[in-house]
Amino acid sequence: MPRIDLLPEETAGPQINATLVRLGSEPGAATHMKRTLAHSPVALQALLEWYPLYHNVDAFLGRRATTLFTHAISTQSDCLICSSFFRRWLTEAGEDPDHLQLDEREAALVAFGRQLSADSNNVDDALYARLAHFLTPRQIVELTAFGALMLATNVFNNALRVPLDPYLEPFRRPEPAALST
Repeated sequence: MPRIDLLPEETAGPQINATLVRLGSEPGAATHMKRTLAHSPVALQALLEWYPLYHNVDAFLGRRATTLFTHAISTQSDCLICSSFFRRWLTEAGEDPDHLQLDEREAALVAFGRQLSADSNNVDDALYARLAHFLTPRQIVELTAFGALMLATNVFNNALRVPLDPYLEPFRRPEPAALST
């Protein structure tokens, strides 16, 4: 049960509604998370900064690697909305999110994403060296800031129990028993 209701269009106001309409021009973009964030224009704007960072990271990593990174963070955070969203991207790209094949670079990105989510104080030197092997300092800064915003969306969704968007339902991670059958 959500802790905060989705902001109805009638009470959102013209600026927020314009933002949500703009976001809604892409299927699934005016999500339950954004309609919850819409209670506060400044909170909505803060988390919308995910998009510019996503585009920068995607430009140097590529879509698959960027998706693997965000999926790793969201899965480690146990964020139903975000992990389902990235499972959707992986599935639509022909991947099996439960049996991913990773190269050395992708494995480092996934490990870094999981570590950011599990305990960012313990990103060890070996993991950092794996990243630094294929990323510049600027890219590591952008990737880490992007990961932090990804974590912020996970925390927001989890803490406020934002409900899963209906279009993501088919992409939910199967229950553990279903994975073993």
